[in-house]
Parts: sequence; C-alpha cells; structure tokens
Amino acid sequence: MDRPAATNPATAREIILEVVRNMREGLEPLHYSTLAPAIYHVYLHADDMERLRGIVPRIVEEASRALDAELESLNRASLAERLKLARRGEPKIDRPDGGWRITILENTDDDAEPGDIAVYSELALPAKPDFGAGAMTKRIATRRLGGGAQTSYDKAPAVLPDPPTEVSIVLPGGVQASAAPPSVALPDPGAFAVIEYEDAGGRKRFQMTKEQIVVGRGGRDYWTDLKLETLPDVSREHFRLRRDPASGQFFLKDLSRLGTTINGDPVPSSIEIVNGEKHDRNVETPVPDKARIGLANVLFLEFRSATS
Repeated sequence: MDRPAATNPATAREIILEVVRNMREGLEPLHYSTLAPAIYHVYLHADDMERLRGIVPRIVEEASRALDAELESLNRASLAERLKLARRGEPKIDRPDGGWRITILENTDDDAEPGDIAVYSELALPAKPDFGAGAMTKRIATRRLGGGAQTSYDKAPAVLPDPPTEVSIVLPGGVQASAAPPSVALPDPGAFAVIEYEDAGGRKRFQMTKEQIVVGRGGRDYWTDLKLETLPDVSREHFRLRRDPASGQFFLKDLSRLGTTINGDPVPSSIEIVNGEKHDRNVETPVPDKARIGLANVLFLEFRSATS
C-alpha cells in the first residue's frame, strides 16, 4: 500500500536556500580573506528524494549559482565603503579553488521525517579523494526541521588522542638527543582491543574494556560506546562488537542500513524487515585479531586485539 503524501515536503527551493544558509553559517574569517565551505552533503527523507530525484542535477546547478550570488552579495561593499567613508569590516570571501561540490542523498536515519533537510559541509577539500580521509578545519551541520532551522558545530568525543611521538632536542654543540614526552597515555592493561580511526573530529584511539560495545553515530535514543562524528550514511547504531570471554574471539553484528565491511569483505546484515518492522536475526561475523572495519564506505576503523 502506498504511503500517504508528506504534509510538509521539502521543496527544491528550500533545499537551495538551506545550502546557502549553511554556507553563511560556515564562513571562516582569516586575516586577509574569508573561507567558505566547499563541500556540501544534503540529506533528504526517502519520500522527498523519490519525488525530486529527476531534478537533482538541476537543483545542484542552481544551488551552485545561488552560492555564487550570495558570495557576490556578501562581498559587495556598502555605499560608505565605496565612498571611502568607512573601512571594510570583514575580509573578502574567497570562492573555493575547486568550485562548489554538492551531493544530494537519501537520509537513512530512522527518525528522519518528510520535509527534513540536513546539510553537512566542510571548509575545504579533504586531503584524499574519499570523504573523511583527511583532517577538516571545521564542519558545519544545518537542519530544517518542521519549518524551523538549527545549526551545530561538531565536537570531538571523549576518546584518547594519539600519544605524542619522541621529541628531538638539539643540545649546545650541535648534539642531538631524543627523549620520550614526560606524559604519554599508555594503553589500559585491562583493554581487550584498541580501535584507531579518523572522523570529523580528527585522529582518535578507543580502548575496548567491555566484552561488548556499540559503534555508530549515536543519538538521543541510541546508546553508543564508540560515538563517531561522520555522515548520516553511518547508522546511529551501526554495529556491535562482542568478545567471547572463553575463546577471546571477536564477533561483529551488522545493524546498519548501508553496510559494514571487514578487510574489504561485506558483512552479512543481522537485520531483516518483516511487515515494516526491524528484526535482529543475531547474525555475527568473526573478526580477525587485526582488521580494517569499514562503515558504509565513508569511515574506516583500524581494529587490533590485545593479543595481536
């Protein structure tokens, strides 16, 4: 049976205006110039995506034109500035060197509603082609929910940073000595495994000290032990990682919408949909002592058991 039409669907114009608002919210002033976000990921509810799919290229084209027009408007000097009666207040906003990069995708979050528009942007192109492969200076998220608007700035979760490396010191006479930093975060002796990764908050390390953990983006109604700052392609509860206390073997249960891989191999999903409801089939996949775990092909975790 067809689902009822959305009472407040997202329109193409609203999507474009939300991208422009995100650009304004994400401006980063330097000394001589101001940077504008270059990459925009727009997420729509499945109903809105299906309705607008045929004109997505046109939306992207006009959103780029709207960003150019907004940049021109923001950079336009006031009358007092043009008459040299006032100094220009803010540095000129530069258009990204590689132009605007806009993608429109389906929002796979369970709590997404028709009409919701989520825009995630980055200040500059990442260091590598894949999203999340390079460090970002700032990441902005704007949302239009039920006619309202909100903005958030990503913050790093409470996980251990990488320990400092050796410090080289040049002594008088040109003699070079190396010394370990005075305080280095040592691994917890009770940790079963270590997970290293890079998300929007930078490079991080997580120590698994429980027999089972939940990994994902988390949320108000979703508990996660390892909370990731990344795109909505990664589910709020993406997978569970369990250690069998008898054998020490690790097992992964995929609970995501867009999949998980272990060393490049797809993991069978543990979720099936029956009459519109999700059911956990309790399907687990063994995890090697060292493994690269991919989440929806947008973020990768380097897993290492304590025995490896």
